[in-house]
Amino acid sequence: MRYAGSEPADREPDSSARPPLVRELLLVVGLFVIYKLGRQAANGHVEEAYRNAGNVWDFERSVHLPGEGAVQRLLLHDETLIHLANTYYATVHFPATLLFLGWLYWRRPRHYVWSRRILAALTGAALALHLLFPLAPPRLLAAAGLVDTGQVYGPTVYGATPATDSMANQFAAMPSLHFGWAVMVAVGMIVATRTRWRWLWLLHPLVTLLVIVGTANHYWLDSIVVSALLALAFAALPLRRTEPVRAHLPWHPPAGAPAPAAVPRPAASTADAAPQTHPAPSYASSGARR
Repeated sequence: MRYAGSEPADREPDSSARPPLVRELLLVVGLFVIYKLGRQAANGHVEEAYRNAGNVWDFERSVHLPGEGAVQRLLLHDETLIHLANTYYATVHFPATLLFLGWLYWRRPRHYVWSRRILAALTGAALALHLLFPLAPPRLLAAAGLVDTGQVYGPTVYGATPATDSMANQFAAMPSLHFGWAVMVAVGMIVATRTRWRWLWLLHPLVTLLVIVGTANHYWLDSIVVSALLALAFAALPLRRTEPVRAHLPWHPPAGAPAPAAVPRPAASTADAAPQTHPAPSYASSGARR
């Protein structure tokens, strides 16, 4: 069966581009540990985190960004909806990214290496910002007047007392890796596949954005900053294209596609190309002898 618009990479993964599995598992686990330790290292700085939160809130209002409360009010219309939003926030972030990397590793090795590099660069930049700019989320900012939906409706991944939460750093809102990783998953799947449905992957970052804002875990600005960091990572680490193979294709081209160009034969040598001449018999001389 043929699929319109398919490419060789869609049929046969390039196993030569696949890194060793054990090394990649150790690398991904190591990045995860660094991520967790880095966020915990940014714990504390409570006064600075709340001061920065007030500045972010005032800045958003000064540039007329929509209030985060408008999204939360939509979710609060239905308790089931807000519970689903909390569940999405708590359970989709890491599993979706790990499944994305695992699928790319087996099916699109070249895209896997590129995506892993982008995620590592983005996460490293985000951790640096967590350390340099601690930020309390809007659910902890009294001026925002928002509900901590995780604590009220559940489930939540955070402790009830942010200042003493040893499991997670609640003052690492800037930038939002929830949104940044979701965007990378969508971009990676769109680039790595050719199905006409691949654009539906954009729903993942869209839903993630509504969830992180509606649950008051992030400001709009957190998503804007992580998008800028991701754009810088894309510019610094572009995906290298491979040249398509044009001769000895192991698959049949789709109907209507132009046939591969014929391989030109080597030009004949001068000696071979020169016409051979034979002297014509002289009938005049033979007639004279009669």
